[in-house]
Amino acid sequence: MNTTLLGRREPTRAAAPPMPARSGADYQLHIGQDARVRLARGWLWLALAALIGSGVFSVLLVASRTPGVNAWLPTANFFHVALVLHVDLSVMVWFVAMAGMLWSLYGRTNAQAAGWLGLWVTGAGTLAMALAPFVDPGEPVMSNYIPVLQSRLFLAGLVVFAAGTVLLVLRSLNTAPRLGLHYDGHGALHFGLSAAAVSAAVALLAFGWSWAVLQTDLDAKTYYEILFWGGGHALQFTWTLLMLVAWLWLASACGARVLLTPRVAVLLFLLALVGVFVTPYAYVSHNITSVEHRELLTWAMRLGGGPAIVPLGLAVVLGMATARLHDAALRPLRAALLSSIVLFAAGGVIGIFINGSNVRIPAHYHGCIVGVTLALMGAVYRVLPSMGYQAPQGRMATWQPWLYGIGQLMHIVGLVWSGGYGVQRKVAGSEQVLRSAAEVAGMGLMGLGGLVAIIGGLLFVVVVLQAMRAPARPAR
Repeated sequence: MNTTLLGRREPTRAAAPPMPARSGADYQLHIGQDARVRLARGWLWLALAALIGSGVFSVLLVASRTPGVNAWLPTANFFHVALVLHVDLSVMVWFVAMAGMLWSLYGRTNAQAAGWLGLWVTGAGTLAMALAPFVDPGEPVMSNYIPVLQSRLFLAGLVVFAAGTVLLVLRSLNTAPRLGLHYDGHGALHFGLSAAAVSAAVALLAFGWSWAVLQTDLDAKTYYEILFWGGGHALQFTWTLLMLVAWLWLASACGARVLLTPRVAVLLFLLALVGVFVTPYAYVSHNITSVEHRELLTWAMRLGGGPAIVPLGLAVVLGMATARLHDAALRPLRAALLSSIVLFAAGGVIGIFINGSNVRIPAHYHGCIVGVTLALMGAVYRVLPSMGYQAPQGRMATWQPWLYGIGQLMHIVGLVWSGGYGVQRKVAGSEQVLRSAAEVAGMGLMGLGGLVAIIGGLLFVVVVLQAMRAPARPAR
């Protein structure tokens, strides 16, 4: 991947620096202009490609569940194929690529060859999975966390993607900056990113452990459900830690007075990480097919992040409540931050009221996942000037996070509404069995919100590509 492909340009004019925090710690990442930036650009391109592919499949996905529209699609099975690719691209590939971008920027400059190898291997696996429905289609298996297609090409792509992720995580642990006992805001964010890499390593260990001990004579649904359960739960700690880092980073960039000292922030990151270490205990103490193993991991995920997320999120909200932006270029950062907090909070509240297997469950995780996604979108907006690109600005950049967030909020409200009537998850078309006008209205709101969110997600790609094509500015 050469510098021309990555869009590197000579700087032409100075970029406006972020507003300094009015008091307290300055939670900023200091990004050097060296080989790390070139590698981070590569991960950003993979992330954008994943969002574009996810957008294509999400159009088909939302259409297959929207009353009236789904009658034009051939079968409900088409919905499941679209769902597999939509989830894997928008969650797994997007999150891994964004983690790769952040870990590449904050770590030391050694092992660049390993970093590039991890990027290319991960990208090759992604391409194979995305092509599988058109080249080597297979039956969709709607396992939690990582749904799959029973296709040789798809499964081979998934294995290659996993190998690339292993390279990424191992390099990130190897190049992580050394941390002492005294922290400023910069060091606190480094601790959070390092904690995310540790939790990702635990997740990969869980995936490998499950694969090694799980019997292969199970039916496909049971096999993949158990295979991905432990590692999938552990990965949620990784995404949560990345989100918390982004919240502090964006709030400080907007000049917010965050009433958390760096030491307290580090303790909260540590608190968010502790729960992931229940994972190896669950593997040692219980058979991976047992109810006890499954429930222990579920409770660890539910209780592990909350004690850290709530106080940190409140501190950020209170800081933003009194922050005043004097630079229009910072408005997209504020929009991404606030919409992220709203969506994540909505998903968390919905999770409290889950009862049974209905569409309230996807409403819960859509809220939380989109909360993380919006935080990472804001991180991209923040980091673009440091990568040699223009800072996103203008109405489109400011409204994009709100449009994406409002669409997803409509989407999950429609799911919660329908879930109250018992509409089941992971079904489409006639299988939804919509018996009343209220159920149809709820799923219709879900479909409309999904369409708005798709537009908002694609606008993010447009905004970023426009910033990449504009005359570059040197980083501050």
